[in-house]
Amino acid sequence: MLLKPDALAAHLQGRLKQGALAPIYVVAGDEPLLAIEALDAIRAAARACGYSEREVLHADARFDWSRLAQAASGLSLFAERRIVELRLPSGKPGKAGAEALREFAQAAPPDLLALLSLPRLDRETRASRWAAALEHAAVWIDVERIERPLLPEWIGRRLARHGQRAPREALEFIADRVEGNLLAAHQEIGKLALLYPPGELSLQQVADAVLDVARYDVFALAPALLAGDAGRALRLIEGLRAEAEPLPLVLWVVAEELRTLLRLQEATAAGKPFAVAARELRVWGPREKLMPKALQRLPAATIAALLARCADIDRLIKGLAAPNRDADPWLELSEIALVCARGPA
Repeated sequence: MLLKPDALAAHLQGRLKQGALAPIYVVAGDEPLLAIEALDAIRAAARACGYSEREVLHADARFDWSRLAQAASGLSLFAERRIVELRLPSGKPGKAGAEALREFAQAAPPDLLALLSLPRLDRETRASRWAAALEHAAVWIDVERIERPLLPEWIGRRLARHGQRAPREALEFIADRVEGNLLAAHQEIGKLALLYPPGELSLQQVADAVLDVARYDVFALAPALLAGDAGRALRLIEGLRAEAEPLPLVLWVVAEELRTLLRLQEATAAGKPFAVAARELRVWGPREKLMPKALQRLPAATIAALLARCADIDRLIKGLAAPNRDADPWLELSEIALVCARGPA
């Protein structure tokens, strides 16, 4: 059973009325704050249902998977209902682990609550037999990242929990300061609740209270370029530079996106449907939605020129001369970002 994080509270309330939770819960995702909140909510509901004993297993590379079966079959002198919590930070159980998880999913013992925490699984792993068995037997909560366009609304909902609200420009201000760092956003929202009473917050109040605690993600640069968001793209480049992110990695991300755009441009120009070309180039999710507008904005000749400019930046990084280019490769990368976001002059 697949469940959205927003629907978890209602699901747990319904289960509490029944007096028992589902036998297995899986929380999978790479957003720490939302995963922690989901796990805490399940644990709290379990305690309310009488699951009073808890055993935690950390499944690292040397984990003995027979411990899962032992924990599931073990008896307790002090509790009728128990929680076995399995943490698999790699998301890769290996052959023995895959078999153990599949067997456990098919025969979960009564009066036992299994709580599994995983990272976000790739397509291949999600289609594996062990993951499919868990998805069939468990309540599976996929914790998705809050992408930048959705962040102001998320912040607004969190403020509403404290009886506060803020105008759109204030929500955008907070989003800019905490981008990629929901834990920091949670802290800043809590700070606003302590500093100001319930009601409307002004932009000045928010600006006075909120710190710049953004965590810049190099892989957030590509969606900003595709979306044509020049301001965000430049802010990300400046932040990555300030955090000493390796420039070759940043350049690779930009160049790979440009290569994909060029291949899509050539494929669609040859008459191939965009959906088919995108699937062949492994473009899906948010990128698939952003690519068509980027293709309209950037003709093939412009993309090819930007790739040539990336090659010049690579020369500058290596200490070689690049005629007619600025000596600062970061500045050159910013110029590429502007063209990507705005199109050719």
